[in-house]
Amino acid sequence: MDVSSLAAAAPSLVAPPLHHKPHLAFPPHHPSPARGSIGVRCAHSPSPHPLRPSAATADEEVSLPPSLRVSRLAEEFRVSPDAADRARRLLARAAALPRLGEADRVAANRVMGCVAQVWLVGRCDGAGRMRFAADSDSELSRGYCACLVSALDGARPEEVLDVDPADLAPLGGAAAGTGARSRASTWHNVLIGMQKRARAAIAAREGRPAGEPFPSLIIGRDGAIRAQGTYAEAQAMFLSPNESKISELVKSLREKKIGIVAHFYMDPEVQGILTASKKHWPHIHISDSLVMADSAVKMAEAGCEYITVLGVDFMSENVRAILDQAGYSKVGVYRMSSDQIGCSLADAASSSAYTHFLKEASRSPPSLHVIYINTSLETKAHAHELVPTITCTSSNVVATILQAFAQIPGLNVWYGPDSYMGANIADLFQRMAVMSDEEIAEIHPSHNKKSINALLPRLHYYQDGNCIVHDMFGHEVVDKIKEQYCDAFLTAHFEVPGEMFSLSMEAKTRGMGVVGSTQNILDFIKNHLMEALDRNINDHLQFVLGTESGMITSIVAAVRELFDSYKTSQQSANIEVEIVFPVSSDAVSNTSVNGSHHLDSSTVTDLDNVSVVPGVSSGEGCSIHGGCASCPYMKMNSLRSLLKVCHQLPDRDNRLVAYQASRFNAKTPLGKLVAEVGCEPILHMRHFQATKRLPDKLVHHVIHGKGEPTS
Repeated sequence: MDVSSLAAAAPSLVAPPLHHKPHLAFPPHHPSPARGSIGVRCAHSPSPHPLRPSAATADEEVSLPPSLRVSRLAEEFRVSPDAADRARRLLARAAALPRLGEADRVAANRVMGCVAQVWLVGRCDGAGRMRFAADSDSELSRGYCACLVSALDGARPEEVLDVDPADLAPLGGAAAGTGARSRASTWHNVLIGMQKRARAAIAAREGRPAGEPFPSLIIGRDGAIRAQGTYAEAQAMFLSPNESKISELVKSLREKKIGIVAHFYMDPEVQGILTASKKHWPHIHISDSLVMADSAVKMAEAGCEYITVLGVDFMSENVRAILDQAGYSKVGVYRMSSDQIGCSLADAASSSAYTHFLKEASRSPPSLHVIYINTSLETKAHAHELVPTITCTSSNVVATILQAFAQIPGLNVWYGPDSYMGANIADLFQRMAVMSDEEIAEIHPSHNKKSINALLPRLHYYQDGNCIVHDMFGHEVVDKIKEQYCDAFLTAHFEVPGEMFSLSMEAKTRGMGVVGSTQNILDFIKNHLMEALDRNINDHLQFVLGTESGMITSIVAAVRELFDSYKTSQQSANIEVEIVFPVSSDAVSNTSVNGSHHLDSSTVTDLDNVSVVPGVSSGEGCSIHGGCASCPYMKMNSLRSLLKVCHQLPDRDNRLVAYQASRFNAKTPLGKLVAEVGCEPILHMRHFQATKRLPDKLVHHVIHGKGEPTS
């Protein structure tokens, strides 16, 4: 079960967000016509569309403090557990809510994340109080809008920001089923929109300028791309690839029977060419690291004689080892550089500090080492001989650990090397510890409140490893998302720091967020676009991309494919998808006059030997302060290198020896082949994925040490 599914199964898993403070900057004016204005005015700027006070805020109600109105509203729904009664109350409130005029029922005022169309307008009046009006094309959603307007119309901006969503939880407490849950989240999304407008009103009152928006790409219904910001322009440059390069590559692949497996985080130029070439040559696959080796085996089965791997070195090592195990040792595997293509996570797992972490685990039986897939085969082999080891991915790590605790009494679990993911796992389990037994059982049927509390002190994670890309999503980026994108869809890889993790998990509770793998993020975007296409109503979907920017090529391809598949004879709505790149200002490197990049002498040691300069053509790259906007190691996989390798195959003159993927003939300290021992944790994971249980061999290893279990 991925993290998003876990949060969906039990919304109480996610803690309420922190209170917003009034010092945040004024949200930006986006040039996109679909999200053009935040719709906030202060006293000195009269509104061309005056807002009428709703019936719910009239007379004695409007004189009450907003905090008391919120309390009364929550109590009204708390004492109405019957779904039919709650619906009647919502419909009654909807009937009293004034309709918005057509001038205000526009895309710029739409509230994202609602099944129905919901519009919200807010302004600051002459007395410094917020005036809200809202509307929907669904009567139940109008009822939720009426609730929020009655509680907060006339409140001061600071009072709006002080409202804790947890205080209004009774409004959604009786939601059941997908549709009902989505309607019940309307009030939460409307509240977020109100708080965004209150924050903007404070900034306008204090004379603070609007902050610069993050760069973004907008994909239109016709597939056209609009780029906003230099970083987005650099990404968009290669989404319409050079046709001659496509023909050159496909010709070579077809003639020489070459397959390509590439990671999502590839350079945009390479991904653009690969995506287009796949239409002419089927043996090209772009995915996360887990699927790359599986795809290589399928290509070998289909007759490919060579596999080129576009990724970091541990990926090509895994492809080589899995092909050997599958009986395809004669299929050549090639990397894209003669130099080492490293990875900050893989490097962390091969350090002496990580070995110390494992030795500590070996002294605390029974112990299981859960290692992230993004590590080298050699690391997996050496770890497995110290502590019984199983591999995991960002989408199955939670399920793997919960099953391990359920299957092995008294177990200690040691997770590594990603420190952020480890902290996020611990955070999830701490939240589960305060849930009911019924909620926990929805996540894992063998666990309850007692078992979750019992496992907390026996979960250990390595605390000195991280991905240099996901490290970027820290305080600065999160603060800006809260200010300017709190009402957008939020996506986050499980490797991000805790601040971004919590923000996306909170968004998940109202149908606006996902936390998981790169594939989980892609599926989330596709699912929300399909919902919008099914509704066939003008819409603008804005997604904050909380992972490496190389994902954009696959996202654009998927979005365009969906747009094409929904073309019908009926009138198509104007639907746009905006992908926002939350690039830290610290991840902007200098650009010389000729457009090339350079790093100063303070560049981190781990990048000293990188033979390509990080970043894309607009100058954004890596910083020792804020991580990377794009992975410098992945960008070593250039189109030039790919074409060079393809043209020189078959390598009769041994000119590509340095490009060949490593085949581990070395032995472990216990005298076994590294390739054999290193693959075993991966095979254990595959068994778990197929059966939802740890293999008996691994359980026996944990409890009794080496040796085969008796039947």
